Amino acid sequence: MEEKILEILAEACEDDSVKEDLDLELFESDLLDSLGFAELLAELDEELGVVIAPSEISREDMDTPRKIIELVKARME
Repeated sequence: MEEKILEILAEACEDDSVKEDLDLELFESDLLDSLGFAELLAELDEELGVVIAPSEISREDMDTPRKIIELVKARME
């Protein structure tokens, strides 16, 4: 499951470095912007059936690959 989440994230960021460093600051390093963030949420819904509304979370809740993985896993339980 973690691999699939990282694949989706790498596509949204257009960078595979997110797979190597799970504590990489996605917004600070300009790997993810508002459009990429929206695409990420849409892909998580489409690929995994995990619905995360932008109004439910803040960017800080999903600013590293590790936080995204934890959030998605929690939503799948």
